Amino acid sequence: MAIDLPSAVSEELAEWARRAASAVGAGAGTRSGLRLLDAEALHLTLCFLGSRPVGEVQTLGDALAACAEESFELSVGAPVWLPPRRPRTLAVEIRDSGDELVRVQERVSAALAGACDWRPERRRFRPHITLARLRASVGRARRSAALAGVGGDVAGAQPLPATPRLGFRPEAIVLYRSWLAPEGASYQALRSRTLMGG
Repeated sequence: MAIDLPSAVSEELAEWARRAASAVGAGAGTRSGLRLLDAEALHLTLCFLGSRPVGEVQTLGDALAACAEESFELSVGAPVWLPPRRPRTLAVEIRDSGDELVRVQERVSAALAGACDWRPERRRFRPHITLARLRASVGRARRSAALAGVGGDVAGAQPLPATPRLGFRPEAIVLYRSWLAPEGASYQALRSRTLMGG
C-alpha cells in the first residue's frame, strides 16, 4: 500500500536523483554504483505486504476502500541512506507537520491486519521515497564514499545536492503489485482509494 505522487513531484525527484548519482560517482572516483528508479516507479510506501495470495487482492482492496481519509500537506525533506546500519537505498525523507501521515499509515495498517493474516512491521514507520538502490557489486570503499554525501566523513567525497523544496497533497492510496526483474521492480496498481480533498 502506497501513496501515489503527483507526476511533477516524481519528475523533480527523479532529476534530483540523477544529480545525486553524479555527486556520488565523483566522490567515489568512478561510476556511482546507484541504480536509479524511474519517475513512474516512485511512491511513498505505507505498508509493505510482501508475498500475498492472489485470492486476497479483493479483500485487501475492500480494506483500502473502507479507509476514508482526508488529504493533507506533505513536503520533501533531507536525503537519507536506508537502512541506517547497512544502507542499500538512497531516499528522501517525507515530512508532515501535523503527523497526519503517521495516523493514516496506522489506520491503513490496522485495516489490512483486520482483513487478513498480515501483521504490521514492528519498526517505527519512517516516511520516505526511495529514489535509487546501491548495486550489489558496490564495494565497501565506494559505499563509504557514497554515504559520505549524507552525513558521512570520507575525505574527497562530494556532498549530495540539496533536495528540492517540494510540497504536495497526496491524492490517492494505492494497492500495488510489484513485479521483480533483474533491472528492477515495476509496479501495477490493483486498487486505489482517492483521498478526500486531494
